[in-house]
Amino acid sequence: MAQWIIYALLSSLFAALTAIFAKKGLATIDSGLATAIRTGIVLIVTWLLVFYRGKANETALLSKSNWIYLTLSALATGASWLFYNRALQLGEVSGVAAIDKGSIVFTILLSFIFLGEPLSPKILVGGGLVFAGMLVMVFWK
Repeated sequence: MAQWIIYALLSSLFAALTAIFAKKGLATIDSGLATAIRTGIVLIVTWLLVFYRGKANETALLSKSNWIYLTLSALATGASWLFYNRALQLGEVSGVAAIDKGSIVFTILLSFIFLGEPLSPKILVGGGLVFAGMLVMVFWK
């Protein structure tokens, strides 16, 4: 099995745990406050990892383009987390997670438009199945 698949599966597992733990943690507090707390903890842990690996000095090697795209990615991540936490407060975890994973469909479309990645039959069918699964999870009573 390719190493990236193992990392992607671990990411998926931790994303699931994130939803479960966040739902419990959001029970009695504002979703914005919860996002700030979670983000602060992630900030501390990731910088500790950067220092542990001895990579902090590599920030000087970043280009203007790196900074722009990483900043845009951070803003998108923050918006995603704010909306995700609010949705978790209001809805069931399974429905929120299903819609959140619908980001795969947006990613396929946006990677085609902005990155020129191909839309093969495999990708179109897989994206369609993800979209259909999302609809079933959310709207089938």
